[in-house]
Amino acid sequence: MFRNRTVSLVIPAYNEEETIRQVVEEFRGEPHLDEIVVVDNNCRDRTAELAAAAGARVVAESKPGYGSALMAGMTAAKGDLLVLVEADGSFRARDVEKLLVYLDDADMVMGTRTTRQMLEQGANMRFLLRWGNVFMAKFLQLCWLRPAEPRFTDVGCTYRALSRATFDRIRSRLSAAGPNFSPEMMCAALQERCRVIEIPVTYAKRIGGESKHSDTFLRQAKTAWKMFKTICRKRFLERSAPVTRSRAQ
Repeated sequence: MFRNRTVSLVIPAYNEEETIRQVVEEFRGEPHLDEIVVVDNNCRDRTAELAAAAGARVVAESKPGYGSALMAGMTAAKGDLLVLVEADGSFRARDVEKLLVYLDDADMVMGTRTTRQMLEQGANMRFLLRWGNVFMAKFLQLCWLRPAEPRFTDVGCTYRALSRATFDRIRSRLSAAGPNFSPEMMCAALQERCRVIEIPVTYAKRIGGESKHSDTFLRQAKTAWKMFKTICRKRFLERSAPVTRSRAQ
C-alpha cells in the first residue's frame, strides 16, 4: 500500500528459473507492494513453480513476447498502482518507493539505466548499448518536443511505474509483442497527453542468464530497428488524443 493505494509488481518471465526466486524474495521485502505477479510466458523450466513457492501469483500468457507478457501481467494485476520490473535481478527493490513517490506528479514514471553513477559493476550497459538507448530516447524526445517536451535518456528500461487509470487510458494503443513494447508504451502515454517523467534507477549485474534482446550486437541492432519503426509509427501514422482543458492543466 502506498498512500492508501494498493500496489502490484509485474514481472514478465521466460525461462528464468536461475533468478526468479531471488527476485521475488527481494521484492517481497518491499513494504509498499501488495502483490507480486509473475507472468509465465511459455516457460519450459521451473520458473512458475519457483515463483509461486517464493510467494508470487503466477499468471500464464501463451502469446510469446516481452510486450505480451507485460500486457497480461498488468491486466491481471489488482493494484491501483503498477510497477514493472525484470526477472533477471538487475533492478533493486529499494527503488520501488522512489518510483511511487514521483507518481504524485506524473501519470507514468520511467526508470533510466544510462546514468553512469547508478550503474553497478558488471551491469549489462556497455558503451554501444548505453549510447544506443540514449540516441533512441533523444529521437523519441524530439518527436514529441511539441507539445509534451519530455526528457528521456533510455527507451529499453522495464523498471517503471504507472497508475491503473493511466494503463486504462493507453492500453488500446499498445500492440507490440516484443522489446519495442517499451518505447511504444512511452509513446502511447504521450499520445494520450499523459505526464511522463524519467528518474535514474540502480542497474546491477544480472544474477544469471543472458538478455534475450541485447546479448549480441545483431540482437541489439534488430531491437533498435524495431524500436525506431515503432516510434515513427506512433508519432507520424497515429492520431494523438485531442488536448482538453483537464489534460492541459
